[in-house]
Parts: sequence; C-alpha cells; structure tokens
Amino acid sequence: MGPLIPLGQIASGWDFIIALLIGIAFGFILEASGFSSSRNITGSFYGYNFVVLRVFFTAVIVSMIGLEYFDYMGWIDLNLIYILPTYLSPMIVGAVIMGVGFILGGFCPGTSYTAIAIGKLDAIVFTIGLFIGIFIFSEVFPLIEGFYYSDNLGNITIGEMLGISNRLFTFIMVVIAIVAFYLTWLIEKKVRKTITPYKFE
Repeated sequence: MGPLIPLGQIASGWDFIIALLIGIAFGFILEASGFSSSRNITGSFYGYNFVVLRVFFTAVIVSMIGLEYFDYMGWIDLNLIYILPTYLSPMIVGAVIMGVGFILGGFCPGTSYTAIAIGKLDAIVFTIGLFIGIFIFSEVFPLIEGFYYSDNLGNITIGEMLGISNRLFTFIMVVIAIVAFYLTWLIEKKVRKTITPYKFE
C-alpha cells in the first residue's frame, strides 16, 4: 500500500533521488509535448493552439482517476497524501499574477527551464525576470506577510469545499475535460482559418 515513503516501504533517503528522476522525466515529457515553445504556450490564450490545455488537463484527469482507483483497490491511503494548505485570497491573487506572466512571457517557471535546456534565448530572459521577481517578493514579504497567510481554509480538497465526494468531483472534471477538448478543437479550427499560415512548433 502507498504512499511508499511515509509508510516506510521505501527508505526516506530515496525521496530526493526519486524526485530527481521524476523531474527529469517531467522535463522530457514537457519538451516532447512542445512546451519549450512559447508559441505553443501562448497559443491557448490566442485560440490557435490548445496543446497546453490538453496535455495538462489530461495529466490532471489521469492522476485523479488513478488515485481514486488505487484508493478503491486499497493500494494507496489517500489520508496520507499531503494536501497543500489553501489560502484562498492570496492564491487567487497569485493565480492572476501567474496568468499575466504566462501571457506576457510565454512560459511558466517549469517550461522556462525546459526551454533553457535546449538553448531558447527567450526562456533565458524570462528566467532572469523570474529571479528578479523572486528577489523583489522576498524583500517586500514582511509587508505582505499578513495577507500571504490570510483566508486559511486548511488542508482541504475542492470536493470538500463544494460539499461533494472526491469521486463525484473527479467524474465532473472528466466531463468538463471532454467538453473542453471538443470546444477548443472547434475554436482552433475556426481561428486557424483567419490567421496567416505559419509552421506551428
């Protein structure tokens, strides 16, 4: 039964090694999926390329279904899975800032490193800006610490927030994903007819 490290089935000293291997695999998948291209990433906001939405949505759905199935079969104890505390208002503000940066820069922190690994100059500039932003945030943190830790809902899932079971929420997300995939396909098809043709990376 999992999780393996908290239950002692794998020694705790292996956690960083496993994290490193997962990180390498994650970076490889990002590159293989085209996430090292800022065109592919910003395409979701302009309507001509929704590969980012499809890949990430697929990953989320597969993970949700997998965890629920493993829990049902008794292969994993979901009560031992760490859930990040929810600070609602700060997270909403952070999501807006992240989204604006996503649109303007064409990368998120993870995809920028993937692009750097293959020598993308725009990713290097983005990452320099990322570190400048981290520095500024660390300097002003004492001024915003109260807000940063405000609106704490604890270690809660979205299903618990909505008052429904996590399995029902998983089913709802699957339905939303199917609808989103179909709608984005229609949008993509329509938008690509109205723009100057170029090679989509």
